Amino acid sequence: MSSQHVNRRTFLGAAGVLGLTATGMSALTGCSTGTAAAGKGAEAFSKVELPAFVPAKVAAPDLAGSAEGLDAAYLRYPKNLVKSVAAPPGDGSPITALTETFTTPAPAMGKNAYWKELNKRLGSEFRMNIVVETTDDSYSSKFNAAIAGGEIPDLVWIPPNQGLRRIPELLEAKFQDLTPHLSGNAVKKYPNLANLPEFAWKTAVINGKIFGVPVAYGRMGQVYVTNEDFWKPVGGATFSSADDFLAKGKELLDAKRHKYVLEPAYTNHVNMYAQWFGAPSGWALRKGKLVHQFETDEFREALEFGVKVSKAGLFWPDPNLTTTREKMAQGSLGAYVQSFPSFLVDVKTYNFPFGMILPFAAKAGATPHFYYGLGSVGFTAINKKADKKRLEMLLKVLDYLAAPFGTEERLFLDNGIEGTHFHRTAKGDVELTDKGNAEAVTTGMPVSFLANAPEYLYLPGQSGLTRRIHDWQKKLIAMAVINPTVGHYSDTNASQGASLTTDVNDGIKDIVAGRKPISAYDGLVRTWRSGGGDRIRAEFEKSIALTGK
Repeated sequence: MSSQHVNRRTFLGAAGVLGLTATGMSALTGCSTGTAAAGKGAEAFSKVELPAFVPAKVAAPDLAGSAEGLDAAYLRYPKNLVKSVAAPPGDGSPITALTETFTTPAPAMGKNAYWKELNKRLGSEFRMNIVVETTDDSYSSKFNAAIAGGEIPDLVWIPPNQGLRRIPELLEAKFQDLTPHLSGNAVKKYPNLANLPEFAWKTAVINGKIFGVPVAYGRMGQVYVTNEDFWKPVGGATFSSADDFLAKGKELLDAKRHKYVLEPAYTNHVNMYAQWFGAPSGWALRKGKLVHQFETDEFREALEFGVKVSKAGLFWPDPNLTTTREKMAQGSLGAYVQSFPSFLVDVKTYNFPFGMILPFAAKAGATPHFYYGLGSVGFTAINKKADKKRLEMLLKVLDYLAAPFGTEERLFLDNGIEGTHFHRTAKGDVELTDKGNAEAVTTGMPVSFLANAPEYLYLPGQSGLTRRIHDWQKKLIAMAVINPTVGHYSDTNASQGASLTTDVNDGIKDIVAGRKPISAYDGLVRTWRSGGGDRIRAEFEKSIALTGK
């Protein structure tokens, strides 16, 4: 079992692509899908040919995935693994990379058996500059320092929503245009990259060019996670309406025993309620015009319901709670909102009966929705100074790091060296050792922020829960809605979208907490529209009209 403890709040704040944050809207700064320099993005994006998709030839999953975002599921670790990379991709020269971690820092290379083995398997010393996200250290500061000083590594993670500015211009000036190497059938030279889904590649298109290899993530957005034991007294976490949810929550609340129903992440909960009331995922096309969820009656109803939940005392009283999952495991908290990929980490890390609240109709006549995520968490760009030979070598390294589940490479990348970092159980499952948790997990995270496999479901020793999660995914996909602006561009969204969304979310927090009246929401929407929301709408509508989709 992994002991990886990702700081979920930091991760959601810094890499908001996890479930599209609290509003269902992509809050990407400078690297959202199709971002472009002023006036050029829509035309350019409509012309780019994305890499061809060629599924990897690996062991068939026990439960099949789908192009819509259903993850392939494995109930046991495959016995017969495929070797997806014939020879070490490196050329013997050192490879530098700038990446980040949201967990315990990795041991230094000289004292890290996993890192040493990674160097051996890559055929080059992999010199990662790993930023540990803390209040005193941030990826954006290290990134900006590298750019300003001209010390740009070979590989640089371009993350979403970390305050990076003028990314389109920077990419054009300092990083490789990978379109000739990856567009269409050209990607077949790198089979593991060809296995990445199309929805992930869209997030690496800037100015009509492919400027990086997407860091693949699942397509599932945020989910409502429960401790099933907590909800047993009211018959489980199933509800006939929002009012039924509120009534059952009140019944379970026991403030005297410090037993609360919900974590205090107000905007995330409002996002869940918006799905119950049928609000769109970010934007909706209605009669040929874009309408943002902030402007809809459904979202306002969700906010009003969030106020009711707060007044009922269902939220944990300390808004700065940092031990959410520990409280869940203790049975003193009933539900929290989590990005789906981090939910998969949680089920490996914490021991309590995990459940999920699936979206339901908040009231008669409502059509519940589930919000898809983008399918990536940024992309990795390559230094423009690399000549053709080195560029192809670096792409081969990223191809190695993107090896899918069912390959020898993925077994190592996720778990390290057999006998040192993990061992096989009698049933064939992979189980990490203490050294594996200390080295493979902590080093594997920053590696996975440079390139990663498509998401899969594999929970060692938990085949029953794996089946349930796969089934939950099916049900979520059946009610999933797609933000129609994904795959399109808006200059204003690139430069102002994140800050505009943050301003609205800050106002939502004040309203839910009772610091401001619900009537203040109208002013938030007006300010959002006049501050850039209407310009974002017009630019997205132009892009949609140009591409015809």
